Amino acid sequence: MTIDFRPLAMMLSTLVVRSSVVVVKVVDVVDGFVPPPSRHVFPSSHASSMSSSSSLGASPKSKMKSKSKSMSKTKTKTTSTSTPTLVNGDVAPSVGDVSSADPYSFVVPVLGDLHIDPRKMEDYAAGREHVLRVIDDAKSKLGSSDGIAVVSLGDLGESKNCDHNPDNPYELFAGTSLCHAMAADYLGSFGVPYEVIGGNHDLEGIDEFDTDARNLRKFLKLHGKETPQFCRQVAEKTLLVGLCSTKFRDAKYTSHEVIIDEDQINWFENLVRSKPADEGWRIFVFSHAPPNGSGIRIIQENHVVNGCCWLNHSDERNCRRFIEIVREHRCIKGWFSGHFHLGQDYQDSITFPTIDPKDGPYPNRGSCVFAQTSVMRGGTSRDGRQQSRLLRGTKGGFEICTIDHRDDGRVRVDATITYRDDSHEVGTYMHEDEAYHHDKYFRVYQPQFDDQCYISEAEGEEETCLLTPDPITEETVAWWKLGCGRVLGVVNGMMLEFDKSTLAPLGLVVSGDMLLGRRVAIVDSGLEECTINFDDDGMDGAECADGSESANDVREQAVLVFDDNGVFVIQPNADGSYWRKIVRNKIARMKEKRREKAAIDFAQANLPVRDEDEAKAKVVSTWGPYKSTSGVAKSTVTEGVRKVSKKELKVYAS
Repeated sequence: MTIDFRPLAMMLSTLVVRSSVVVVKVVDVVDGFVPPPSRHVFPSSHASSMSSSSSLGASPKSKMKSKSKSMSKTKTKTTSTSTPTLVNGDVAPSVGDVSSADPYSFVVPVLGDLHIDPRKMEDYAAGREHVLRVIDDAKSKLGSSDGIAVVSLGDLGESKNCDHNPDNPYELFAGTSLCHAMAADYLGSFGVPYEVIGGNHDLEGIDEFDTDARNLRKFLKLHGKETPQFCRQVAEKTLLVGLCSTKFRDAKYTSHEVIIDEDQINWFENLVRSKPADEGWRIFVFSHAPPNGSGIRIIQENHVVNGCCWLNHSDERNCRRFIEIVREHRCIKGWFSGHFHLGQDYQDSITFPTIDPKDGPYPNRGSCVFAQTSVMRGGTSRDGRQQSRLLRGTKGGFEICTIDHRDDGRVRVDATITYRDDSHEVGTYMHEDEAYHHDKYFRVYQPQFDDQCYISEAEGEEETCLLTPDPITEETVAWWKLGCGRVLGVVNGMMLEFDKSTLAPLGLVVSGDMLLGRRVAIVDSGLEECTINFDDDGMDGAECADGSESANDVREQAVLVFDDNGVFVIQPNADGSYWRKIVRNKIARMKEKRREKAAIDFAQANLPVRDEDEAKAKVVSTWGPYKSTSGVAKSTVTEGVRKVSKKELKVYAS
């Protein structure tokens, strides 16, 4: 089975913003997968810009600087949707137009996070008109509404009080019966069938429902769904499949995590197994968050840091299970997700499979193209974009397009994927990055197995590895693999953990206020003879090894952050992971906040204080390390450790 994908450019060790349209001619394809980046052939006019911004020979510091410089020069521009030319003079493949004569033809508008606010409906009205134009055009070509459906990726209501319930002025709108009824009316107004899956906010009716199960039942009833997941045949041997988040109150960690339950995962795996690619099946998957290993653009300072970036993010086994299913089942052709509120003008809002599995597994994504979906309402956008996706398919392949709500619904083709046969595809980006100056904020780093930021000494034979000889700044980029196989890295002034299979970022290990200005070392901590003093308190019954793995199989190491004033040991979690799962779900935070409010009231009534502010100053909670109900994990400073000041942070960031 072969897959011949032709992307414009692949992410090397950092996101690279292209400044001209370039289409890659892939050469020397092995088993149908695109070879590593060094074997691509680029036009000579683009070669210099590629080498200056992403050369593997450059130092991390110089690479980050040149990348920022490239970013700052990028201007917003309108790109042509005409077919680009390949370097050998051939034109990019076409999938053909949808037609009533083609039983494989289908058209699916895909709507990202709606976050409907009943006080702010103007953008939804405009977006509806834009999508209706697309649907009307599709009906004229298909001759009916058969082969047309709308898919919503969830997060249907705004997670705020929207003046919607006079009886409870504090109630959040998201997840309520009113929210889902309003969303059902909106999604049903397009005049074609709609499918919807739940996001991390869709069971947030915490004042109306006392359990996730009751909230989920109301969600299903109001949207006319029998099950959280869905499967719709939209054309000949073409399925639309959706997976729904089913936990909010019961989330072990942050309630912003998108959790697909075990029953749905098993159902999904059985479904794709029953629809093999060699029988001609084409499956398009929809979920609120993307799966680990998809490689699409993310925000490290938010979703990664807080452990809610990927499906089942905090469950190591089930977090990686989705990409493993994708790798095994080539019938999965596309996967659409939202969650990040980021636009679709970046090329890495769409990712292709890129390497031969023998060189992998990363970034082997089977036959699947992953697509990030933006938002319709301006007030919910993180980068100013207001866009929806459009998926158009024919017997020859499919197109992933943008419906631009800030440009009167203009439709732009972003990528074409052409079927050469049941197991052979060719993918082509259709435009360059369209980036703004402030896009530097969303710049991401993801390790690649062969990039020059990798420090191999950390897993070598030396007992001590000084990973960062110089004090860490926000420009420092380095990553390493521990003897146990865990992968850690420093980027943007933070230490993160990365998935050991996909190298996708998992979460925050050490924040900048503890890391910047200090250095990192890895030292052996396993000794040939156990020298622990078992007479020490708390060591009764301890053994040299924890019994989970043989001491001969796993090299025991310690991760140290240090400066001239001291050494700090970065201890792993009980499960062996390092990223800090320090954000608990919103229900737990809400209850803690209520207890704190009760303590403030008690202080006002029983302590010598003059007002609420003075009472609040005398109340201390034992919960933490977060300090508010926002649930944003920013700091990992341990009690007793000198925190880097704001003035020092500015110095290290400069």
